[in-house]
Order: sequence, then C-alpha cells, then structure tokens
Amino acid sequence: MTHSISPYLTTKELAQLLRLGERKVYDLASSEQIPSMRAGGKLLFERSAIEVWLKQTHSGPTLEAEIDLPAIIAGSHDPLLDWALRHSGSGLAGYFDGSEDGLIRVRSKDAALCALHIYEDQGWNTNRVSAEFNELPVVLVEFCKRERGLIISQGNPLDIKGLDDLKRRRLARRQEGAAGQKLLEKLLSDAGVSADMAFAGQSIARSESDLALEVKSGRAEAAFGLKSEAAAQNLDFIPVMTERFDLLVWRKAWFDPAFQKFLAFCESDAFKDQAVSLSGYDLTGFGHIHFNASH
Repeated sequence: MTHSISPYLTTKELAQLLRLGERKVYDLASSEQIPSMRAGGKLLFERSAIEVWLKQTHSGPTLEAEIDLPAIIAGSHDPLLDWALRHSGSGLAGYFDGSEDGLIRVRSKDAALCALHIYEDQGWNTNRVSAEFNELPVVLVEFCKRERGLIISQGNPLDIKGLDDLKRRRLARRQEGAAGQKLLEKLLSDAGVSADMAFAGQSIARSESDLALEVKSGRAEAAFGLKSEAAAQNLDFIPVMTERFDLLVWRKAWFDPAFQKFLAFCESDAFKDQAVSLSGYDLTGFGHIHFNASH
C-alpha cells in the first residue's frame, strides 16, 4: 500500500514547526513574508517552498545548506520503530546504540534524527534536549508511549512481584549509555538492590529484543524491558511504568522526503494495527511536538 505525502502544510502544522502562533503565520502570509497559497479559501504552504525559505531567511532556523544529513535514525531501539522503518519505504536506516549515543550522533550531524527515552523528574527527554540543543534548529516530536517493566520467565517460578524482589537475582543489562539501563540502576538503588551484584558476569544486551532473549535463554532471571518484547518471546511481564519515546529531528531533515514519507506511514492503519499486535503501545500522542528550538 502506498502512503501519499501531502506536498502542503496547514497553518497549524507550520506554526508548530516554527514555534509561532497561528495568527503570526497568517500575518506573515498576508504580508507575503512567507510563501503561501489559498485553495478553497484555506491557507496552505508548499513544503518545498518553506524549506527554501527556512534556508534563506533569518526569521527561521537554518542549518548549513552545504551539509547533507545522512538518512539515519540513531539512538534507542524500539521494535515498533524498527518495523516502521523496514515497512515504510522511506529510505531511513536505523543505527540503534542507546539514547546517549543518539544524542552524540545528531549533535555531530552523523544522523538526521535519533530516538530517546531519557527519564527526568518531570517527564521525559525535554529538559535534556533543551539544555543541549536550545540554540540549534531541532524538533522533539513524540513517537509513542510504551510500557516498561520486568520481563520474567513464563509462570514466574521465582515469584518476582517487583523491584524489591530482585536482590540476588541475575539481571540482564544494556550497554553504557542506554537510557533504560541508567533508569534501572536508579530504580535498583532506590529499592536497595546492589546493581554491581545483579549485573555481575552478565553479557551486554544491545537492543530491547536482546534483553528479552537473555531471560528466554536462562542467562538472566529478569530484565527491565518492554511489554512488546516480553509478548514476542512468550514471557511474563510485570509493569513498572509508562515511558514517552520521542524522536529528535534536525528541522532541515523534517522536510526531507524520507522523513515525510516515514511520518505518513506512521499515520497508516497498518502502523496502528502493528502497534496493537505488538502490545504495550499508546499512539494517542504521536506527532505532538514537545520541544522546538528558538532559533
């Protein structure tokens, strides 16, 4: 099935991207300071024309025109995101090695965007992105919310009920820089569980899928992973939290055909059906912009 991308932005969509009120966008269009057109009385903005305008005007954030951002999404692994990349036909490729690695690759322009789920006292991702990218033309947009918790063997033979029961248990671990690993270490500390003992001798799982496989194989007795991965391996799952999973995108890349095709696919029934099939996903916030740089 082909998912068409509208060549035009609405006033609301453009206002979100530029961090302006819709009234201001109307004023810019009325004074011909921004390229626009009307169709059936509705104000529309051609994507290609807006991209050129952003590069040329000081009113919009710019990224050096000579830099071609690679069509790569870095950062945190997610099975639904991975599936969407493979089925969207967007041309975007995934290189998933943790949220911290993703931030580094986006900052150095080795990736056009990255996936994040960095825990903060007041939520997810926004404070970190604001602190590191406030002067840069990036957009933080929600991809999904997903259930994270303890993945355990089917039937729960060890009678694990929560984090307090993980003392003297072998836990699967992610690589340094994985946001889920950092969060687990904090939660273990809060519960009085020694992380050093829990992870002693454990090999590193480099993806959410690998975490579940560590439990499935018996190499670990529990993992702090996704409900979708527990279901995929027919393992039991104890919910701990719902986390927000975002995409941090260079604004230049936002208008590229690859990302637009990917976004269009994520609005499709096939994508929504896959989220239901995998389980543990909430797509109601998809597309909500949580941060938009001021320049």
